Amino acid sequence: MKFLITGANGQLGREWVQFLELNGEPLDAFGSAALDITDSDQVKARIEECRPDVVINCAAYTNVDDAEDEQELAHSVNEKGVENLVTACLKYNCKLVHFSTDYVFPGNSEDENKFSKGYPEDAEKRPINAYGKSKRAGEIVLEKSPLDSLLIRVSWLCGPFGNNFVKTMLRLAETRDELSVVDDQKGSPTYTFDVVDKTYQLLNMSKSGVYHISSSGKLSWADFAEEIFKQSNIGVALHRIPSSEFPTKAERPAFSLLSNQKLEKEGLKVLAWKDGLSVLLKKLNRSL
Repeated sequence: MKFLITGANGQLGREWVQFLELNGEPLDAFGSAALDITDSDQVKARIEECRPDVVINCAAYTNVDDAEDEQELAHSVNEKGVENLVTACLKYNCKLVHFSTDYVFPGNSEDENKFSKGYPEDAEKRPINAYGKSKRAGEIVLEKSPLDSLLIRVSWLCGPFGNNFVKTMLRLAETRDELSVVDDQKGSPTYTFDVVDKTYQLLNMSKSGVYHISSSGKLSWADFAEEIFKQSNIGVALHRIPSSEFPTKAERPAFSLLSNQKLEKEGLKVLAWKDGLSVLLKKLNRSL
């Protein structure tokens, strides 16, 4: 397979580039400056030029709080950008892999009781913030299209590249003796190296449709922080606080656990969240 990566400079895009290069796969990779997915002519030109078998779309507007004030921009990337990729992939017979988010679900207590093992792929989508709505709009573009595609939803994405919660906690711990972290938002992290590996396996199995890829276990952000410090042997006093004490412009779902049951039915082993964190911390230590 020949691949084309969009958003190649982001944390997920960089993971894809590294993975495919290590696996000897032919690829073309473009950051947003070289390939703006909101520009339909540019998208068509790049795909015509590169003629990939698979387009991996890692380009996205991901700033959850800023999206509340920049809804048009969020939709231009997360919806219109997907539309442009779908049109070009249909024209040049490429498969499209697109990534979405746990934030397409409402995350209320009723759903936490109903979906104790996490949201299944077909659960009702009712995003509660502008970012989630823009990502859901992109999903709908794919759903309405006849294009052969993989839609992968992830949650709490983190990896060795770019900015994420794990790296933020480690950075803050360098200068602070105590930290306050919210304890009433529950979910589970998706590690970039894991989602890339599993998506690659799904591609090799010729799978299409929607899949959730996350790690196993339900935890809060405070639980996550506690384990980061524990595995890193960092002595920080952790204060568990409700979301009301850490107000944000965009409302966050209180429950955004994704079910991995469909993935397991394909024979893919789900990574335990603590094991994934251990792998990530080793990768970060090697990169220092």
